[in-house]
Amino acid sequence: MSRAPVISSVDADLAYAAAQRVVQTHQRLVEFLRTGQTLAQIDQFVARTLTDLACKSCFLGYRVGRSPAFPSHACLSVNECIVHGTAGYYTKPMKAGDVLKIDIGVVHRGWIGDAAWTYVFKDYPSGEVERLMQCGKEALRRGVEELHPANTYMAWARTVQQYVEGECGFHLIRGLGGHGYGRWDDKRKKGLHEPPYLSNVVPAAFSDEWPDGKKRCTPGTILAAEPMIALGTGEVRQTAKEWPVYSKDNSIAVHYEHDVMITESGPRILSEGMENLPDVVG
Repeated sequence: MSRAPVISSVDADLAYAAAQRVVQTHQRLVEFLRTGQTLAQIDQFVARTLTDLACKSCFLGYRVGRSPAFPSHACLSVNECIVHGTAGYYTKPMKAGDVLKIDIGVVHRGWIGDAAWTYVFKDYPSGEVERLMQCGKEALRRGVEELHPANTYMAWARTVQQYVEGECGFHLIRGLGGHGYGRWDDKRKKGLHEPPYLSNVVPAAFSDEWPDGKKRCTPGTILAAEPMIALGTGEVRQTAKEWPVYSKDNSIAVHYEHDVMITESGPRILSEGMENLPDVVG
């Protein structure tokens, strides 16, 4: 297994600048988003904003294995779509009550930023959807606190799972998790998904399915930490050779993601400011 990239303090400032381009894009988005817009219109706004901020999407054209090249500047995932929604997979205009996950990945001065937030259109969410959104944000906050050198990565998963499934009664998505990242290799389109893999759930007893979970949180490692949570199930469905991933029972899902650097004194949130974004847009 390849080693997680470890960066210097100088490079950390560049990684911070890239992550802040993502934050600024979300900040502009919340002023732009309105009911009646399509995902294609939202994606084009993201493209224009990234150009204005002197960066580009690291999602556009990205491939995983034999998957098709990702066709959009941002991942735009509506309601039961958990992650990896494209600008063209869902063509209906946004309406009041729609839950939209927006995941933005950028390259700025050779470094990656990658962070996501969940929004609901027009009406303040009530009942289970409101609880789900608050659970997602709090799970991210609690989990990030565990990313310090005294812990292994298992501490992240244990804290997030205990809160989401133990206290809130929702379901973390199986098979999806966070990841290390670093400098962008433009020729090979690499750097977005690097070790360590950051599972949101603790493996079953006596299981070796997550070897990175036993590793110590190493100072200098930067991570995209991202709980993905659904109302009804942790299982997914996905059409072969297509990007969007859905909850298997079509229940609403949320996705929250911070960029985090592990330092000697604890976690440094590179995407600070995301937590101040509003829940309601449009």
